Amino acid sequence: MTTAVKYQAIDADAHVIESEQTWDYLDEADQHLRPYLFTNPERPASRYWVIDGRIAGLRPASPVERELKAMSERAGRDLVTAEEARSLDDISLRLAHMDRLGVDIQILHNTLWIRDVTQRPEMDRALCKAWNRWMAEAWKKSDGRLRWAAVLPLTDLDAAIDMMPWVKENGAVGVVMKPFEGHRFMTDPYFFPYFEAAQEHDLSMTIHIANANEAYVSAIASAYDPSGGLPTFRMPTIHACNGLILSDIPKRYPELRWGFIESSCQWVPWIIHETSRRAKQSGWYYPDNPFKEYNIYVSAQTDDDFQYVFDYVGDENIVIGTDYGHTDTSSEVDAIETFRNLTTVSEESKRKVLVDNSVALYGL
Repeated sequence: MTTAVKYQAIDADAHVIESEQTWDYLDEADQHLRPYLFTNPERPASRYWVIDGRIAGLRPASPVERELKAMSERAGRDLVTAEEARSLDDISLRLAHMDRLGVDIQILHNTLWIRDVTQRPEMDRALCKAWNRWMAEAWKKSDGRLRWAAVLPLTDLDAAIDMMPWVKENGAVGVVMKPFEGHRFMTDPYFFPYFEAAQEHDLSMTIHIANANEAYVSAIASAYDPSGGLPTFRMPTIHACNGLILSDIPKRYPELRWGFIESSCQWVPWIIHETSRRAKQSGWYYPDNPFKEYNIYVSAQTDDDFQYVFDYVGDENIVIGTDYGHTDTSSEVDAIETFRNLTTVSEESKRKVLVDNSVALYGL
């Protein structure tokens, strides 16, 4: 990959926090659909997006700087990212922080659409269009250092497909797919035209941890769940990878690249073990390395057991990200430097994980 040599590190999983500014990019005719923030007076840091008359999507609490510093001290690392950088109100500040972190390019993922936003096509089209315009502007102002995964209106596949050429021309490197989109699972034939178009436009399919099936989310929420987002978001992502490998979708769209983002990578051996047994039991074809043959990439965390994973899948399908902008269990703003300093991973493998594999996944 000759293009990879110009990069020192690519952050495969960075975030933006949607703000009031995001919706300034709505068409004038769509301003009546504008989301607005509701703030809990008793907990000012807790704010929620009200969309179409209901609380929807995801809007994480905004810790004040002293809370972030306290978190940094507890974790023993720098978690402090300025609000202006997280929300892209100050792109130069974000780029300066990337320089300090040793990151050349960040791949930006949304925050709002990690939960269901709307099942109304009119609203879906308007919000996606505005969000993508916002990202395109950030890409231009960043001199190409902020690339992004486009959010497209999957309630209206024709509109989603029509938007692909524009997002590709304006800095997008992928398009978003959730494990569950409403009542549909990711492998539903309904999405086949979406996959075909993404392959045609050389856009990766980015499956960031998410869940747009509100019945599923409500069922998990109704039970005591000390594990937080594990059953709600991470397990559906792993389930989606399992379903993809056992489907005929990779054979239908052999050039399409798939990225499973923010779920760590230590589950990869388990899924290889599970899918190989099920495929062989059913008499289905199973490749020696489905991740390599099917162009499937998975983002790692610095405390994953890399040698264990590499023994199963090799070192060419693992990327790494920081979850920049968030403050949850996946967040590790200095993940790039931490990974560089690991003594358990070879320099050749580090180069692949930090650069080459993201170049391949995102078509950089």
